[in-house]
Amino acid sequence: MNFEMPNFALAMPEMFVLGMACLILLVDLFLNERSRVVTYLLSQATLVGAFILTLSLYTPVRELTFSGTFVLDPMASVLKMAVYAVVFVMFLYTRSYLQARQMFTGEFYTLALFGVLGMMVMISAHSFLTLYLGLELLSLSMYAMVALQRDNRVASEAAMKYFLLGAMASAMLLYGMSMLYGVTGSLDLGEISRAIDEGEIERMLLVFGLVFMLVGVAFKLGAVPFHMWVPDVYHGAPTAVTQFISTAPKIAAFALLIRLLVDGLGGLQSEWHDILVLLAILSISVGNIIAIAQTNIKRMLAYSGIAHAGFLILGVLSGTAEGYAAGMFYVIVYAVMGLAGFGMVLLMSRAGFEADSLEDYKGLNQRNPWFALMVLFIMFSMAGVPPFIGFWAKLAVLQAVVASGLIWLAVLAVIFSVIGAFYYLRVIKLMYFDAPADEARIEPGRELAAVFSGNALVILAMGLFPGALMAICIQAFAL
Repeated sequence: MNFEMPNFALAMPEMFVLGMACLILLVDLFLNERSRVVTYLLSQATLVGAFILTLSLYTPVRELTFSGTFVLDPMASVLKMAVYAVVFVMFLYTRSYLQARQMFTGEFYTLALFGVLGMMVMISAHSFLTLYLGLELLSLSMYAMVALQRDNRVASEAAMKYFLLGAMASAMLLYGMSMLYGVTGSLDLGEISRAIDEGEIERMLLVFGLVFMLVGVAFKLGAVPFHMWVPDVYHGAPTAVTQFISTAPKIAAFALLIRLLVDGLGGLQSEWHDILVLLAILSISVGNIIAIAQTNIKRMLAYSGIAHAGFLILGVLSGTAEGYAAGMFYVIVYAVMGLAGFGMVLLMSRAGFEADSLEDYKGLNQRNPWFALMVLFIMFSMAGVPPFIGFWAKLAVLQAVVASGLIWLAVLAVIFSVIGAFYYLRVIKLMYFDAPADEARIEPGRELAAVFSGNALVILAMGLFPGALMAICIQAFAL
């Protein structure tokens, strides 16, 4: 039996991130508190280097390596570069926050980089084995990050809930994979797809495995009814960690959905389509309605994220290349908006004070008109108000749903989106029409102020010129 030498060049970004994460882990051992900035700079350099490597490897065709377990295609390249960019900005956001709370440690950055590596493996997975390895590497990194503040009871409780529920979801996913392996005899997504298309396998067994896998995927997306961890973890984790969990992993979860359902189980579309319709309806309705009752802005954004997960699912359930491109567009836009949403909390916070209550945003316009305007941009975009990018993301997904003949579903999504606009507009009302509880002027560090302002302005600019990103997403599914 001949052994075919794998093409290691296709996995150069993954090998680079792994090597740098291990190097940073070692270097950090010899650094004192004053020189900890070296860890931060090396982490940022890792993301920049990975971005350059991924861009240089971009190819319009699909290439497989490592015995068919690893794939490089346009979707993988674009999503990986989006992950690097999001985590790079997240590091910029969180530096001053971590320093003020004695969390500016090597553990935060190495765990985040290992999480990025897990996302990269998930995005390029072409086998159940690599999908699961990438997912677990990401999950274990996030469990540890949530528990970084070991003396904080709320954070420890959130980490325990996340770990236990995440372990159950992973077990469900693994059980579904084992069922499909048992009936198809392969872990390779391409082989599984061919086996399903041949129609020689009992369909009930395939659907049984599909349901278990969708439970695991829905948990990672935070879709209803597998959303119970989202508000508790978002609220309990340090805001810097919440910002990470709420953005980049959603991009990897979208890739997981595409790899499993489209690349592997495309022949079962009629079955997974109905399940996704139910998940989307529940997520959009429950997320938007319960968010109205929240007084904590992190929990409000958590339920908002659940509703956005529902919109993301709408793109995938259409079953067309246009729908997948719309879903990809939506998840990237949501990551950009999520950075800004939790960046707003970071901006308002200070040592010993977490600005996570809606009351903290009263009279923000009187305290700092510029930041109030930036928050207005963010809230309008999340609500789907034109001309901000959030509007175009929702429009693209709804167009894909209408094109697939599910007009009733698009109407339902619009109705709940209008209902959900209430809690975004409430933040604007508090900023502009309520008297401030604290008259002190908000003066964050220059770096944080610049990153937050740039993030909000990018949301506006992307809304004015959405065509470029949409074209990239369409090209990613043009194969």
